[in-house]
Amino acid sequence: MTSTQPIRVLIADDNAVVRRGLRMRLNHADGITVVGEASNGRDAVTIARRERAAVVLMDLEMPGDGLKATRALAGPGVENPIRVIALTAHAEPAWVIQALESGAVGYLLKHDLRQVPAAIEAAARGESPLSAGVAAPVIHEFTRRRTTDVVADESIGALTPAELAAVRQLTRGRTTNEDIAAALVLSVNTVRSQLSSALRKTGLSDRTQLALWGVRRGLDRGGDTPSPP
Repeated sequence: MTSTQPIRVLIADDNAVVRRGLRMRLNHADGITVVGEASNGRDAVTIARRERAAVVLMDLEMPGDGLKATRALAGPGVENPIRVIALTAHAEPAWVIQALESGAVGYLLKHDLRQVPAAIEAAARGESPLSAGVAAPVIHEFTRRRTTDVVADESIGALTPAELAAVRQLTRGRTTNEDIAAALVLSVNTVRSQLSSALRKTGLSDRTQLALWGVRRGLDRGGDTPSPP
């Protein structure tokens, strides 16, 4: 039986107690290995690249600026971006949006630390782990900020009706293949294929960015496009 390589994780938080608790939790999780710790944003960038981390748990408020470190590792234009999960006590949409716009693929609240192993696995699969209650307010905030109608651009036209339907579900806060499949009455594999294709066509790196891309282009409006059987 061949074994898959463990997911290489960096813990970046200025609180040593938090780092220790996360490491203990992850040391008991199958398929995950902690490759390092950082107490500030500058070290997080250096160590993540040096240790070839696949996922970084990033505290947003530590010295060295967690948001700046997130942009350096996963922001627009970064070559070979690393998947960053923002880890913070703030649930306000403004905080979440800043993190996602900086390149984070997920956003977890520190009172949800039990979700961390599953969130790491989801991020490694290309999904967008969010703490319960975070996704919907973020989508609503993006909708509120939008002041003008958006004309469909070339990248929207490149998506098939089935791909657009899957992206619409993302804009409504459904971030897992299972939730989207249930909403569209499709198989999980079909949803995974549709979203992978949409990511490729739009040139985006993860589902969170795809959801925000869809909101900015008005895909949260209107009904679903029926998928072919």
